[in-house]
Amino acid sequence: MSKFIFVTGGVVSSLGKGIACASIGKLLEVRGLKTSIIKCDPYLNVDPGTMNPFQHGEVYVTDDGAETDLDLGHYERFTNAHINKDSNITTGKIYYSVITKERKGAYLGKTVQIIPHITDEIKRNIKKISRERDVDVTIVEIGGTVGDIESLPFLEAIRQLRWELGESYALNIHVTLLPFIRAAGEQKTKPTQHSVGRLREIGIAPDILLCRTEKHMTKDQRDKIALFCNVDRESVIDAVDVKHIYEVPISFKKEGLDDLILKKLNLKREDKDLKEWRNLVVKRLRSPEKEVKIFVVGKYVALPDAYKSIYEALVHGGIANDARVIIQKVDSETLEKGKSLNQLTNADGILIPGGFGDRGVEGKIKAVQFARENNIPYFGICLGMQIAAIEYARNVCKLKGANSTEFDKGTKNPIISLLEEQKSVKNLGATMRLGSYPCKLTKSSFSFKAYKKENITERHRHRYEFNNKYKSVLSKKGMLFTGVNSSQNLVEIIELKDHPWFVACQFHPEFKSKPDKAHPLFKNFIEAALERRASLKK
Repeated sequence: MSKFIFVTGGVVSSLGKGIACASIGKLLEVRGLKTSIIKCDPYLNVDPGTMNPFQHGEVYVTDDGAETDLDLGHYERFTNAHINKDSNITTGKIYYSVITKERKGAYLGKTVQIIPHITDEIKRNIKKISRERDVDVTIVEIGGTVGDIESLPFLEAIRQLRWELGESYALNIHVTLLPFIRAAGEQKTKPTQHSVGRLREIGIAPDILLCRTEKHMTKDQRDKIALFCNVDRESVIDAVDVKHIYEVPISFKKEGLDDLILKKLNLKREDKDLKEWRNLVVKRLRSPEKEVKIFVVGKYVALPDAYKSIYEALVHGGIANDARVIIQKVDSETLEKGKSLNQLTNADGILIPGGFGDRGVEGKIKAVQFARENNIPYFGICLGMQIAAIEYARNVCKLKGANSTEFDKGTKNPIISLLEEQKSVKNLGATMRLGSYPCKLTKSSFSFKAYKKENITERHRHRYEFNNKYKSVLSKKGMLFTGVNSSQNLVEIIELKDHPWFVACQFHPEFKSKPDKAHPLFKNFIEAALERRASLKK
């Protein structure tokens, strides 16, 4: 059995528990420990796959096809932890499992209750990962805020686990807030005291406090928190705001968080710094040599988390090219009437991400046409690939009314159509083409130049595909089909030959990008955008 770190949050939501867990994982990996990270979400959905991005943010997809919370993306970007379907536990998933067992008679007629049946199922799911993956430390993030009724079964489960495992095998880290009241010019500790009080009421005493602050804590504030929250003074960690999320592990390292965790878990590992992370990632983020402007045209741009992995992958591409990426978000609905289309002239590169439904689609088609006709580097992802094919069919191949059957079921030219296996699907949850699939690249393509290999695997999340009936028509007019899933005869990548850089893929490359290892397509996209920027200055 591995050792466990349970991470909870208090005062308010959006304190960055996910980033904190990912950063802790990074610090422990640098010290030579193998980690695994789990996210427990208190909502009743079995997974976030059917949830609106405006409510939940992006849905992150793992190699094995699980639709998960976006925090799992942070875990993979910061660490080498193996993340899969078991790494995201929801209330819906737990209740579904318990009710299914009850229907089968697995409880032998007993009255099924929150305690012990729900809490036992939560504990079983948490312990399952540590047993199967042979890890040293399992980090468990409890979603929501202490005091919420939804998260109580998870909190009770980790309380029991802590008691069962013993002090040297588990510790609790509580992420809390020290708000700065500008009118009074003071930073307040009272919300943290109350939050810890609520946690202690349900039997959990935090071992370490991560105090989110705008300004560094004073010695008096640290002493006060330690006294009233009953923790060691050294266990009150100053989690001050940083400019870039990839600076958080360095901030925690300065506070001695890794040493503190190893001490409390009775683990001994050689001390190592974050020199490589600092030089390769943070230094380039703070003072890059170049700058590039990327326009992201989407329908969910009002919510930053809706395209979280896209934005992070663009930043990674910038790091790889020693460039600051300025992301300009464009609502595709504003482009539909063409009134603000000229703003795209300022783009060094244009990216259209994935999405569902017909809202804003015509604006995206106009954006692709603008990028194609003005030789602006274009990167289409999932729906962005389908939109590129539709635009080319309409405006170059002159196929009247070319569209996707998702947007127009009666279109005479269905360039994009529903996958054959999707036509009989009734339940929407977890039924898309999900997870990792192989793709073979054409050697003379932009994509092969980026990957530097012929066979790749990438993650998918979609129901609709390019209609192979139109492959010949589009090919004759200059579209290149440079990535194909041979076993299923599915188009994965399209490119344009007479263009500085035009690549659109059906898969989601953003899910496999890391700050210290940018995804090849994002790296080359930013490189092409920099070349355009440089040529315009001449």
